Amino acid sequence: MYKIVILGCENSHANSFLDFIIKDKIFTDIEVLGVYSESEEAMQKLSEEYGVYAMKSYDEFVGQVDGVINTARHGDNHYKYCKPYIESGVPMFIDKPITCTEEEAVTFMKECKKNKVKVCGGSILVHAPLIQKFKKIVKNKTMGEIINASFKAPLQINSPHGGIHFYIQHVISMMTEVFGYYPNEITALRNGVSVTATFNYDTCNVVAYASGNLKRWDYEAMLATEKKTVFKAVNVKGASLKEFKSFYSLLKGGRQKISYEDFIAPVFIINAIVRSLETGTTQKLNKIEI
Repeated sequence: MYKIVILGCENSHANSFLDFIIKDKIFTDIEVLGVYSESEEAMQKLSEEYGVYAMKSYDEFVGQVDGVINTARHGDNHYKYCKPYIESGVPMFIDKPITCTEEEAVTFMKECKKNKVKVCGGSILVHAPLIQKFKKIVKNKTMGEIINASFKAPLQINSPHGGIHFYIQHVISMMTEVFGYYPNEITALRNGVSVTATFNYDTCNVVAYASGNLKRWDYEAMLATEKKTVFKAVNVKGASLKEFKSFYSLLKGGRQKISYEDFIAPVFIINAIVRSLETGTTQKLNKIEI
């Protein structure tokens, strides 16, 4: 039996994961020792609905678990909550954004690498079937050369959970899953509650649209090639289960499928967007060293 905790359980992912384990009984070899949130209301609600223990502190089960799930809404709580468990070397699922600052992201992953902590997580959008289809088209050039692409997603630019950092990784992760984690340059513009960012890659330019005027699950992707242009809504049905299965694989001893550098690359992209918005200039990515 694998024993885990869910930290920062105010996020809807916590409900989905608990459904898989407790209600749907898909993963019968996992036991949730407890859930924790700084929101007492959110924690107690989950405790009552799923019959799980409401933890007194986020570090209560250090040394007693086989894995950690961190679904805290605020990126500042990801490293903070996980840090006490890192020396145990247990695998971790870390929700988006991984952190809000580049410095903390590097420190976080350096400690994980040192202690051989396997990580997964980020945005659920990378598991969407359309995004995986676009990834294959770009990689294999099955529709010829790529002309350009765009991705659209909701934004909460003034979110109490870290402002722009809270939600923008969804649109960033769709792009990086298809085109890679390291665009050459980034230019961003803001208009009210909306942000448009242009990313220069070696093969083409990609545009990301994020807006507070969009509904929660309003995701779209467009890929223009020399043979055809594909423009569709991005359906995330089944993506949450795929997301959890990636963590389950690590629990069972599976390999980490993403490098520590790539895992935190969206943090660097988001902060480059912020700098571009603040300065009105095109930004290059800071180098990630772990």
